[in-house]
Amino acid sequence: MAFYVDGFVLPVPRDNVDAYRKLARTAGKVWLEYGALEYHECLADDVQPGKTTSFPQAVKLKPDEVVVFSWIVYKSRKARDRINAQVMKDPRLAGMDPKMLPFDGRRMFWGGFKPIVSMMAE
Repeated sequence: MAFYVDGFVLPVPRDNVDAYRKLARTAGKVWLEYGALEYHECLADDVQPGKTTSFPQAVKLKPDEVVVFSWIVYKSRKARDRINAQVMKDPRLAGMDPKMLPFDGRRMFWGGFKPIVSMMAE
């Protein structure tokens, strides 16, 4: 089965994890309503700074923050583009003030990916 993945990495202040979780639940519902196949948000549990690069270094992690790694699965890039256009117009997400978000979006990074190997246990 062909599919497409958007991946995200961002820093969240530890004091804002509950607020972020609430936002992520809303966002996940919206993405799934518009046709995303899967929506995942993960809080770093075993992520160490690297010598050259790492998740903490990539987001310029501060001592009071934790890394969040997220991904959304779509049927195709075309489906992703259509779904994301709808999501960005949805009033549950479109009217958010970036200054009021529970994370620093300036240190977030993301991208779209074509899978080259995908395996699941049977």
